[in-house]
Amino acid sequence: MTAVHALLLPVGADLYALPVDWAREVVAAPTLTPLATAPQVVIGLFNLRGQIVPLLDTAALLGLGRVETTAFAVVVASAQGLTGLATTGFPRRQLLDAPIGPAELPGTTGQHRVGPHVATLLDLAALLSPEWVRDPGSRLDPTPTWDD
Repeated sequence: MTAVHALLLPVGADLYALPVDWAREVVAAPTLTPLATAPQVVIGLFNLRGQIVPLLDTAALLGLGRVETTAFAVVVASAQGLTGLATTGFPRRQLLDAPIGPAELPGTTGQHRVGPHVATLLDLAALLSPEWVRDPGSRLDPTPTWDD
């Protein structure tokens, strides 16, 4: 795999990355309108110059709990339109070298060294699919049942 131009997303104590060509802009502390009937990963909606954009909880998309605060929203373009990903710190650009290891989480494609840290590269095509947003837990390894 060749180097990846990425945007690093701090989410709590973790560091995630997305290919920079997915990113459209970064919004500081968007004003959110909650949606009672939305899937649990949807934190709320925000207005981006007249366009309503859903803000997704990046940690919840990966099955890792919920972010406590949303300092920034990284707006990405997908087949479903513009979507915001919640981050707890300021995103920054980084050239990622070849992966140092395989992805451990569903919805990710590999792990990359970033100085003393490790960033996990997100598979946005999978994470932003309507099926994943509705039920991210269905993509995690199933718990064995007695019938198996």
